[in-house]
Amino acid sequence: MTAPSTTPTTNPLGIIGAGAIGSTLARLAVRAGLDVVIANSRGPETLTDLVAELGPRARAATADEVARQADVVVAAIPLIAHSSLPVDELAGKTLVDTTNYYPQRDGQIAALDDQQMTASELVQAHLPDTRLVKAFNNTTFASLGNGARPTGAEDRSALPIAGEDADAKQQVAALLDVLGYDALDIGGLADSWRTEPGTPAYCDPYMPAWPTEKLPFDELVGWLLAAPVIPMSTSKLNDLVSSATRGPAGGYFPETT
Repeated sequence: MTAPSTTPTTNPLGIIGAGAIGSTLARLAVRAGLDVVIANSRGPETLTDLVAELGPRARAATADEVARQADVVVAAIPLIAHSSLPVDELAGKTLVDTTNYYPQRDGQIAALDDQQMTASELVQAHLPDTRLVKAFNNTTFASLGNGARPTGAEDRSALPIAGEDADAKQQVAALLDVLGYDALDIGGLADSWRTEPGTPAYCDPYMPAWPTEKLPFDELVGWLLAAPVIPMSTSKLNDLVSSATRGPAGGYFPETT
């Protein structure tokens, strides 16, 4: 387990991507008393409703502005969009990479299919001067939002982190602590496959079994939001991560009606 840093976590927290994971992290951050600066691919003017919901601690910006204004930035984007992350503006910053490889969405990526690298190593190759830490990739947005608990709570869950830079991992562990989670350091970016789609620690242990019948998308989202969160202790998460065996790269989105 990575102990949270004694240094206060980043403020503001930068978030690039305002989809399910990005908006959930923004809500958790504001609830924890952090300021948030958030961007999406369509421009700040399209984030008016989200910023209004989040309140005075949140503001919208471009991705370049987010990278310049925050020392820790979360990339809550599809893997296929990683090449849009601003290279110069993120140099020297800590980037929290939430990406997962889904060929249905991202297309086939030979370097991942051949297991020459992990998804996060692919993102790091695009951002050679950024301190990248993998996190928030192994849980659904609903489990993430509903599972946050205060420090020391018996039902607090752990999430894995991976990266090459020890200081950056301490920063991200401190961020997780503020948002309501313990952190388990699973190693470097080359080890991050252990929490990618198809592994024992990916999504399923934090929630009940998926519905067996096909549901319309909005009903599936409703089911996710209503599903109870199963607490994940650090020791249990470590066991799941350690038990992973490397299979074919990439995940598969369930079909909906």
